Amino acid sequence: MGKHKELGVDKNGVQKVLRGYDYFADMLGQFGLALIANLVGQLTYFYTDKVGLAVGGVGIAMGIAKVIDAVTDIWFGNVVEQSKGGNEKYYKWMKRMMIPAAITIILLFTVPKDISQVASFAYVTLTNILLTAVFYTLISTPFAATIVVRTKSLDERSNLGIFRAIGSYISGIIMAIAIIPITNALGGTQNAWIKFGFIIALVVLLSLLICSINGNKAVMKVAEYEAEEKEEEKVPFKEAAKMLFASKYWVIVLLFNIITSVTNAISASANTYYCKWIFGNDNLVALVGGFGLLGTVIGFGISKPIIEKLGVKGAIDFGLLGTIGAMIIRCIAPSNIVMYVATGIVSSVMMMPLMCLYGVLLGMAVDYNEYKYDKKLVAISSGAIGFGSKVGSGIGSVILSIFLVLGSYDASLQVATTSMRYSIYGFANIFPIFINLLMYLVFRGFDLEDKLPQMKEEVEKRRMNSEA
Repeated sequence: MGKHKELGVDKNGVQKVLRGYDYFADMLGQFGLALIANLVGQLTYFYTDKVGLAVGGVGIAMGIAKVIDAVTDIWFGNVVEQSKGGNEKYYKWMKRMMIPAAITIILLFTVPKDISQVASFAYVTLTNILLTAVFYTLISTPFAATIVVRTKSLDERSNLGIFRAIGSYISGIIMAIAIIPITNALGGTQNAWIKFGFIIALVVLLSLLICSINGNKAVMKVAEYEAEEKEEEKVPFKEAAKMLFASKYWVIVLLFNIITSVTNAISASANTYYCKWIFGNDNLVALVGGFGLLGTVIGFGISKPIIEKLGVKGAIDFGLLGTIGAMIIRCIAPSNIVMYVATGIVSSVMMMPLMCLYGVLLGMAVDYNEYKYDKKLVAISSGAIGFGSKVGSGIGSVILSIFLVLGSYDASLQVATTSMRYSIYGFANIFPIFINLLMYLVFRGFDLEDKLPQMKEEVEKRRMNSEA
């Protein structure tokens, strides 16, 4: 018992339970999931430029997979909610799904040769559905919920959010820096991408294994210093979904996930297209990604003080308005690589505090659900937030494909046409201005930060009265 007490309490008097190795293991879980997400983000380029599929068909196939993926997020969230096992159940799902997920990662790149375009699109759609709509969802949904069940401390939830953001961005930077140079070094063919996919699959498997082992032990420790909470009464899916969509703050967090996922889906491929067609060398992705890493490191360094100084809403405004400003400046000289890199660094720095708040915002929405309904709805809240992420990713993939189609994209050319260049400018530079402005407007209605402490006091009074 003493080993827990020495951690002390947070500023709200809540017992702390997490140590350095807990944060690291949790970060690995997010790192593994982000590797999958970032890899999927590169598939449009792989399918069009390495397999030779038509860009319009790729957009349709990816869009179908994302729509199904979004629906399964809510459904599987309810499945996890209804399953038994207390807080330990969340990591059990990770253990069950990580091997099938690793196998499917490899299958993404083994698109059969010498078959019709229709058959190829069917294969692309099926493998993407299996990975993202089934296996990834059944790992990410319960994993998102663990930020709520592992600790009641808002400070520790914030720290978990920061570490998870670190895991996501390390993954993104690795993918941005490594994928093109490594696959080119391996021959630049489809077989090179298959080998790369095999390596990523092994890394994902190891990351999720370490996370699940640590997490399962961590939630079991709760009983050593605090009476374990009773499992909530199971809420039917239709009723739970109705509660969520009637919750103003949960809807705002949902929109936040949709909009950021649209941006992420487009930016995942933007550097590759930009370096290949605007700067004339796709190997420059490593250079651009390297400077992006610099911005990420600086951003993480200032995230905690920025969040503490500005609060949740202020940190979000800081990131959104800063990114809008950087993109406006980039539009002044869109073909200048120095300008492109510099604005990328600024954007990464400004967005880091915002990206560290994913878990915190989810936790706040869950706490509000408990205040409003006397039901936390942890897993289905996480799954439905995942629904927003998947819808956003699907919309992003479709928007990317629309820009490319409107620009008459032709992967067989040696030099980009004028229309191709302007389509790339459109989705890489101009579109982020409007999408981040939309998110800024959405968050004008988020005033939960100041109200939450009083709401928690009310929930605690209800609990005490119920026990009495």
